[in-house]
Amino acid sequence: MTVSTASLGSGQAATGLSQRAKAAALAAICVAELLVVLDNTLVNVALPSMAVQLQADMSGLQWIVDAFTLAFSGLLLAMGHLGDRYGRRRFMIIGLIGVAVMSAAGALSSGLGQVIAARAGMGVFAAVVFPATLALITNIFTARRERAAAIALWTAMAGIAVAIGPTVGGWLLEYFSWHSVFWINVPVALVAIAAVLAAVPESRADHVDRLDRFGIVLSLAGVTALVWSIIEAPKHGWLAAESIAGYLVSLVLLAAFVAWELRVPTPVLNMRLFRNRRFALPSLAITVSYFSAFGFLFLITQYFQGVKEMSPLEFGIHSLPFAVAVGFGAPIATLLAQRLGTTAMVVSGLLILAVAMYIAGQAKVETPYLGPVVIAMILMGLGFAVVQGPATESIMGAVPLDEAGAGSAVNDTTREVGGALGVAVLGSVMTSIYANRIGGRIDAIPSQIMTSQQKDLASNTPISVLEVVKAAVNPIFAPAKADLVHAMKVAAMQGAESASYIAVGTLVVCAVIVAATLPWRVEKGNSVLMGWRESDED
Repeated sequence: MTVSTASLGSGQAATGLSQRAKAAALAAICVAELLVVLDNTLVNVALPSMAVQLQADMSGLQWIVDAFTLAFSGLLLAMGHLGDRYGRRRFMIIGLIGVAVMSAAGALSSGLGQVIAARAGMGVFAAVVFPATLALITNIFTARRERAAAIALWTAMAGIAVAIGPTVGGWLLEYFSWHSVFWINVPVALVAIAAVLAAVPESRADHVDRLDRFGIVLSLAGVTALVWSIIEAPKHGWLAAESIAGYLVSLVLLAAFVAWELRVPTPVLNMRLFRNRRFALPSLAITVSYFSAFGFLFLITQYFQGVKEMSPLEFGIHSLPFAVAVGFGAPIATLLAQRLGTTAMVVSGLLILAVAMYIAGQAKVETPYLGPVVIAMILMGLGFAVVQGPATESIMGAVPLDEAGAGSAVNDTTREVGGALGVAVLGSVMTSIYANRIGGRIDAIPSQIMTSQQKDLASNTPISVLEVVKAAVNPIFAPAKADLVHAMKVAAMQGAESASYIAVGTLVVCAVIVAATLPWRVEKGNSVLMGWRESDED
């Protein structure tokens, strides 16, 4: 099936396609979405290999993850507007080509700085692709029930991609080097490009505003400064002068961004959207759920590979319950929201996530997988799915069709900022506690057991357990080595426990805010424009 590449207005995009053509377009869009989300998660399982081969400490590993996320989240708003202006399908294809090229660059990298730069480049082009996916869905499926079903599939695909990343990455690392987690993106991008060209119609806004370049710069600088300060805080100290200066700089930049957006005639982030509670509060819920989910996935990487000493493939297989729970929960939650209301589903999802994070935080070194760990993973997937679908449908239902790309970009930005902060905050809390518990003990280890380079790595990341275990030592020092390994694992779990409490508190506070301020009334009919016009009292 080939779709005309002529530009379609919002109404034409919605009514000019048969149900079969719409289904084909949705499938192609989901393939593009799958690539972008896999880019964001696939690398997690390769972190232990990268830590050793690239001599990366915990901060370096966080930057491998967050370089993508920062570039992605910082440019989503701009790319959403540009897609509305110049064509969403066109931008999707450009972005897919860019992701393929930058993935190849990452695969050919030989140093930590090169990997981080390639990941940032992948994030830039992923930002070109992602707003177009949801904007095209919103323009193709305009009837509320139809749109809710399409968004449910979009949400499920995103959640499944987040969760299957470790499995795919684990299989690749079982047979290939860490470079393979970059190479795999190239053929997937080529398939996505072919599918989009064959099945997705072009669409663009009938009217577009002038691009707010200064607002884009301020938002990117503010978010980058904040995440940078949090990631580097364990090195300097959370209340050290360098850390406090970083917090202040980021707050000033973000405050300047908000002030600028409120006064500029054509803002990149339309602040009046946040006057509508059906837009603002689901956005908050998505931010907090991604904060918890991405932080959880980062911590569980340390747990499965550093504490349980699993291979990458074993880690991937053991993380599948999360993927299954997301795939099962997302479509059901979105459709239930039509009957029970967005508020009931979002609050329930946040509380399920809080329970999951609490259970995960209680895990000890000796805790078996079949028990609290797998229960926490299933609840994490269900809670994540229950929040995402209904919240996304509410957000997109509050945005006019001509601004679908910009609205999608706001929705995506909340996800990515939440994810970046989750990795930064929860990862840094774990690192701080781990380093405080184990640092002095590692410094006292004789050189016959650990070299200075091994000590430096072991003091910064629990994943280094793998290298300590594999390192050959004189049998005389074997008991000391075993004690050290156990102490490193205990310190890692103590750090993860503290990080989980932060996530639980954040989720509960968010659930209370949403329950108290988001309307509980179930909306009827098509809400594509209704949410934009409704008063806060509805």
